[in-house]
Amino acid sequence: MELCQLNKLYVHSLVQYNKVIIQRNKLLKELTFKPEYESTLDVWDIQMVQYGKEVMRCRQEFICHLNGMITEIHRKLSGEKEVLMVAYEPNVSLDTFDSAVKKSRIQDMRQKTTLVGPHRDDISFHINGVDIRKFGSQGQQRTAALSLKLAEIELVRSIVHDYPVLLLDDVLSELDSSRQNHLLAGIDHIQTLITCTGLDEFVNHRFPIDKIFKVIDGKVVNEN
Repeated sequence: MELCQLNKLYVHSLVQYNKVIIQRNKLLKELTFKPEYESTLDVWDIQMVQYGKEVMRCRQEFICHLNGMITEIHRKLSGEKEVLMVAYEPNVSLDTFDSAVKKSRIQDMRQKTTLVGPHRDDISFHINGVDIRKFGSQGQQRTAALSLKLAEIELVRSIVHDYPVLLLDDVLSELDSSRQNHLLAGIDHIQTLITCTGLDEFVNHRFPIDKIFKVIDGKVVNEN
């Protein structure tokens, strides 16, 4: 989603790729009743590889740039204790995409869906070499998510030369005091909207508040 906001070429390639996948999957289902249409899969395969490779190239470049920022941000958020790295996990490599599509065709026809391509990509997050999707604590996962958002903000600034508005939903309640301090120190230069159930944590950390809105009985009250 972040990449879609920053790269028009990626958006175009992703939209076209998704259209091809939809049409290809539709054809795979129809082959049960019209096997003579199998040869038309070649047309969709060519387009799928063409647009899919561009999607993968953009994703690789994006993750590379993201890692250049997220490692330092997370190091500060964790009090110098953790090193965070984001890894792009493509379903298939750029070099083998063409051959993988051809090799997978029989299985695709059996399962009536496209089994190979960037629509099955993933990303992983590693703290000190450990995959936190499987072995990370809730605090580590939450801090990694915050580091990701803050890194995306810096990436946006480097491209459009302005900071976007940051929205944080009751985030401090899930962090220990040390990570709260590091987070608040890291966003003092960014326009931020924060929702919370109480102001104690902000008062305690002397967080500068410009405006306060309270929701009481379904009504929004401006206290400034």
